[in-house]
Amino acid sequence: MTSPTQAAVVGTETPGPDTDGHQLEKGATGDHTGRSPSQLMWARFKRDRTGVVSAVVVIFFFAAAAFAPLIAKVYGKDPYTRYGQEIPGLMNDLGIPIKPNGGIDGDYWFGLEPQFGRDVFTQLLYGMRTSLTLAVIVTLISVATAIIMGVTAGYMGGRVDYFIGRLIDLLMSFPNQLFFVAFTPIVAAILVSPEDEIPTWLRASILIFVMWILGWMALARLLRGQVLSLREREFVEAAKVTGASPWRIIRKELLPNVVTPILVQSTYMLPNFVTAIAGLSFLGVGMPEPTPDWGRMFDTGATYFQSDLTYMFFPGGAMVIFIVAFNLLGDSVRDAFDPKAGR
Repeated sequence: MTSPTQAAVVGTETPGPDTDGHQLEKGATGDHTGRSPSQLMWARFKRDRTGVVSAVVVIFFFAAAAFAPLIAKVYGKDPYTRYGQEIPGLMNDLGIPIKPNGGIDGDYWFGLEPQFGRDVFTQLLYGMRTSLTLAVIVTLISVATAIIMGVTAGYMGGRVDYFIGRLIDLLMSFPNQLFFVAFTPIVAAILVSPEDEIPTWLRASILIFVMWILGWMALARLLRGQVLSLREREFVEAAKVTGASPWRIIRKELLPNVVTPILVQSTYMLPNFVTAIAGLSFLGVGMPEPTPDWGRMFDTGATYFQSDLTYMFFPGGAMVIFIVAFNLLGDSVRDAFDPKAGR
């Protein structure tokens, strides 16, 4: 017996003649003989211009975040120094940049932050670094938890499936955003005395923990349904007949056939976590000062929006571009794995 991933390769043949006796063009169907599912997926993805452009944009954002210290060093500024307060002539008595458009000039490419006078360009780079790092960690932990819980529930069935299913139902009944906002300060108060300042690493750990608690259930439920249908297939039964252990069946037969929903859902989960982290910082329960953060830049932009919309333009535009690109990338990955799905 062959699994669906193997059948995708075995079942493809070189195009034959059509009803008129003419050979079908290679470009119409593609010569897929001997090509693995991953190679077929990659070939379909490369033909999707929207997906390729979105991937380039996403890679650019991650590269900018990863190399933020190097870029800041070449640029000659950092996100912590209060240039507007230290250098005369940059800000007025109200803490507003004197030059138009938020103080944009050759020295400060994206202008200066109101009140503190920090460089907006480096603030944005390091803010992206903070948000993307936290979002990637939460996504990885959530996906790993979803795989363990969903595959276990689907394969084991019975009481195990019932218990995990009821746990998923319970956690999915919580309103995510309200839970994030309410639970984050509660956890912080339990771990740290209200008189003490919360360390940055602890606040980051709290955000990761709180968002992980309610971040894995949708994918787990999806994987449970996939595994429930796969465990009755012939290739799984054949593996059981040969005496394969449950771990081997899960690792060799089931997991390779649920890679598609895992990848697709991951591309949707990560931007959702990015916006959630930014939202928590906007509401004042995210990363503390002076850690650069995307959400706090939104807060500053909203506070001074009436005096100058420039403060909202750069963080807002960057987040919109990133979220749209990542969502389009998720659609392209889905279509590459399942070309019959269509958009």
